[in-house]
Amino acid sequence: MAKRKIIKIDLDKCTGCGDCITGCPEGAIQLIDGKARLISDLFCDGLGACIGTCPVEAITIEERQAEEYDEKKVMANIVKQGPNTIKAHLEHLKSHGQKKYLEQALDFLKDKKIELPKLEVHQGCPGTKMIDFSDQPEVSSSGGDQPSALRQWPVQLHLVSPLAPYFQGKDVLLAADCVAYSLGGFHAKYLSGKSLAIACPKLDSNKDVYMEKLRMLVDEAKINTLTVMIMEVPCCGGLLAIAKEALAKAQRKIPLKCIVVGIKGNIVSQDWIQT
Repeated sequence: MAKRKIIKIDLDKCTGCGDCITGCPEGAIQLIDGKARLISDLFCDGLGACIGTCPVEAITIEERQAEEYDEKKVMANIVKQGPNTIKAHLEHLKSHGQKKYLEQALDFLKDKKIELPKLEVHQGCPGTKMIDFSDQPEVSSSGGDQPSALRQWPVQLHLVSPLAPYFQGKDVLLAADCVAYSLGGFHAKYLSGKSLAIACPKLDSNKDVYMEKLRMLVDEAKINTLTVMIMEVPCCGGLLAIAKEALAKAQRKIPLKCIVVGIKGNIVSQDWIQT
């Protein structure tokens, strides 16, 4: 037993829809008595691919004592389910940058003389497909349409994985949903060179997940800095409060900056909260 990240299912919220089961090719989740349940710590890798498939946000990630994830046992279970499940699992590992587990899975298939599938990097809803295009060259903004400075997908905080490669060691911008619509030059001046997450502290639910993801960005992804951009309206301050609490819980300490945007598109203030 070791302390590690693993999913947690809130049975009071769970409706038994079963969407999370298709989002977990490892077979860690089953429907039992009308509720989704984690049937074995051994099968859960703690990456949280199932989180984005849950329509009621009943799945979160916690850190607790659990049996170590065992890729060989997972593969022994997966091969029984056929080539489509094998492919889904391998794509899941590849999209989350889990090179070690992917190599173990491929070695297992080779040992069993099972044909290796051609991999793509997608799973579940196409809108949550993880894409890193940060290696594309910067585009000149002289004349014509202004270029986008976005270098990743997805961007919504509920959907992003804190373990995604485009967060590793990067400067991160956490922006309230309305900021980009209010602020001219958002991409060129504020997003350029940063990885992005967006959220709404007023309308979004299950904000405890946000706090844990931000903590993981600090401790697991080891981000360099965090800039929070919010609107000047009172409810938007909740996003900064979430960020502050997450950073207070994190073991690492990183610089935190807050930029407040006026409803007319002006910069009201920008201050380093901690350096």
